[in-house]
Amino acid sequence: QVQLVESGGGLVQAGGSLRLSCVVSGRTVSNTAMGWFRQAPGKEREFVARITSRGRITDYADSVKGRFTISRDNAKNTVYLQMNSLKPEDTAVYYCAVRNDYVISQYDYWGQGTQVTVSS
Repeated sequence: QVQLVESGGGLVQAGGSLRLSCVVSGRTVSNTAMGWFRQAPGKEREFVARITSRGRITDYADSVKGRFTISRDNAKNTVYLQMNSLKPEDTAVYYCAVRNDYVISQYDYWGQGTQVTVSS
């Protein structure tokens, strides 16, 4: 059974930083791309960032580009999201996900999410 567990969320003031972690169990993800998504209250879930299996290529939503950094440690089966210069509009539940090996737009496994709240 594949499980993803996010951690590191919390309450932070605008301009602050948080580092999210996502530990995957039940399968190795060293050959699989991973992504972070978020869902704010009343809004649809949106893409935040993704990283290829070896970490050589990353991609970000325009809204977080230059402020967030996705990384991974395949030895630990873990993906990270470093979030700097946080804004109130970054408030959301953040989810990590394992991308499908063949359909790049599809993510097969999801965590339960971690709440990030940014106060103004």
